[in-house]
Amino acid sequence: MSPDEIASQFTRPDGRFAFARWRRPVAPVVFGVQDETLATIKGAISAVAATAGHPLAETDAELGANLMIFFFRDWQEVADLPGVADLVPGLDRLAPRLGREAADQYRYFRFEADGAVRAAFVFLRMEGALADMPAADLGLTVALQCLLLWSDTAFRDRSPLIAAEGRVTLRSEIAALLRAAYDPVLPDASTDPSHALRIFARLAAAGAPPGWMDSC
Repeated sequence: MSPDEIASQFTRPDGRFAFARWRRPVAPVVFGVQDETLATIKGAISAVAATAGHPLAETDAELGANLMIFFFRDWQEVADLPGVADLVPGLDRLAPRLGREAADQYRYFRFEADGAVRAAFVFLRMEGALADMPAADLGLTVALQCLLLWSDTAFRDRSPLIAAEGRVTLRSEIAALLRAAYDPVLPDASTDPSHALRIFARLAAAGAPPGWMDSC
């Protein structure tokens, strides 16, 4: 289990290391789905937050909802949303380009003064592969991607999910990494690659099996 491999999960394509997690409880709201799907998505968010050991809340005292997930069919719908530029600056202008590029998702984070995650906004265009993904799988993936500031390439080559005992869940090594990243002794944000050593130490303290990162 190499700290360098842990660091790669939070290293941008330009080589910058950037780790961030939530400090305040996550207050999610989901738009654009039917009630049955809404319950499934929120259940998945709850499961991932429980894995991290991080609390959920009905509302955020300052922001109301601090995790907003939007499901839609066309990027023009996003560009036309009232107030979208207030939520995500420039998204009303970016949405047409995302449409031309056939992008299926976009995530935007806001941060506290010290770099901890303050809010996240997720936009999912339900066409192609995303539309074919079961709601529970999609909910787990989205929740995982929002609980930490992962690298853009963290799950490009391998899904963070696995089918086990008739249900889909987080791969055990990803769940262990998520729990370690939320250990209370760690800071909420860091741009120092040595932070990976601290996560490594928490994994070791938790008794994670050696070598699990070799398969990531």
